[in-house]
Amino acid sequence: MTDEELERYARHIVLHEVGGPGQAALGRARVLVVGAGGLGSPLLLYLAAAGVGTLGVVDDDAVALSNLQRQVLHGTPDIGAPKVASAAAAIGRLNPHVKVETHAVRLEAGSALDLIGRYDIVADGSDNFATRYLVSDACFLAGKPLVTGALGVFDGTLTTIRAHEKNADGRPNPTYRCLFPEAPPPGTIPSCAEAGILGALAGVLGSMMALEVMREIVGFGEGLVGRLLMIDARAMRFETLNYRWDQDNPLSGQNATIKDLSGFTSSTSP
Repeated sequence: MTDEELERYARHIVLHEVGGPGQAALGRARVLVVGAGGLGSPLLLYLAAAGVGTLGVVDDDAVALSNLQRQVLHGTPDIGAPKVASAAAAIGRLNPHVKVETHAVRLEAGSALDLIGRYDIVADGSDNFATRYLVSDACFLAGKPLVTGALGVFDGTLTTIRAHEKNADGRPNPTYRCLFPEAPPPGTIPSCAEAGILGALAGVLGSMMALEVMREIVGFGEGLVGRLLMIDARAMRFETLNYRWDQDNPLSGQNATIKDLSGFTSSTSP
């Protein structure tokens, strides 16, 4: 690291759990972030500030005025611009040492494995179940760890998926489908535009996603594999639910039926 980088990351380097080796690991890491919106905004900012070497950003949307209540990566002058371009500019202002790879595309089954395969870890901040299932299945098939978060109106959840690996007992780690076997029927979960969302809650959960990604890269503490962190912003309560591998899940179960991404027939977006 240069003298400038040593000064920039000094507060990380003095941490026993991070130190020089941990900061160097962050600098070598390639992280793909799905969605540059409410969760992706704080997630990308904190990963960039931490010195993650390469950040990939997937989003095919443009910045809208209604985004700015929670998507702090973007500003009023960015309205109408592609979110990936706005994200790259904001990251460049914050930390010019970070390389940004923009993917202004819809995430599709035909290209998901190739895209995910280029990165070390994936962080999913998408706002729909179709994308979450596509990303989680693709990460399993590609053998990549996944940090995935989801927001409700006043609640949020966060977990880490390493379903391609086994735990200390020799059993497979759980998949996203072990936690949520099926997506809710269409129309049962109102969209953000319909139900609203508390802007600061996106900041809290997105920042926690960044912390979990960093923990996975550096390798300290107890991660969220097999644990679902739940946030209740009304009561300011944090709870954790433990979950395990389901031998009947269709992705990694004993009689798995999902061998590729051909079941995702239409494109999805973050």
